[in-house]
Amino acid sequence: MKILICDDHKIVRIGIRHLLQQLKGVISIDEAENGNEALAFLKSNDINIVLLDITLPGISGLEVLQIIKTKWKTINVLMLSMHPQEQYAIRALKLGASGYLTKDTASEELLLAVKKIAAGGKYISMALADNLAAYIDNESNTYKHDILSKREFEIMIKLANGKSLLEIGNELFISNKTVSTYRTRIMEKMELTKNTELTKYCLLNELI
Repeated sequence: MKILICDDHKIVRIGIRHLLQQLKGVISIDEAENGNEALAFLKSNDINIVLLDITLPGISGLEVLQIIKTKWKTINVLMLSMHPQEQYAIRALKLGASGYLTKDTASEELLLAVKKIAAGGKYISMALADNLAAYIDNESNTYKHDILSKREFEIMIKLANGKSLLEIGNELFISNKTVSTYRTRIMEKMELTKNTELTKYCLLNELI
């Protein structure tokens, strides 16, 4: 296994590296502190598994995941997140992630997930599997943001985190005018008028 850990917190990367060194068959473990660094590394290095934080500075983990599965379909991606929300897990799995774990997962489960993914399988925790089943079966458990596109969801999270149109445009390599158009569309779909309302919604639903 050749593994890349992408997380903006050095202490997290060190901890994960220490755990992964216990696995047999690990040839190399490399690190990236943001999405752009991870993508640049993948262009010139042969990697089997990426452990990818969902919340990154600049482009988010979900966007990095989408790019990886478009350019390097054979790379398996295990998403790591502070968010236990089933909504994030569903989006990640739909985008091609091989697994989804929260960062409070026990070390033994992380190693089990990596081994299963390395063997070509997929992994989510039993607790998350139960929650996903309940989430999917309960038709009343729908959210306004479920109707947003991938890009709209991405921009909504950035807006809710207080980023300006210019900042978002620079991060996503689009004009601030385009971001403004997305914002208008998001607000219409969410039936909101102010960024503060958007932030409150995301906080209540544990999206940020």
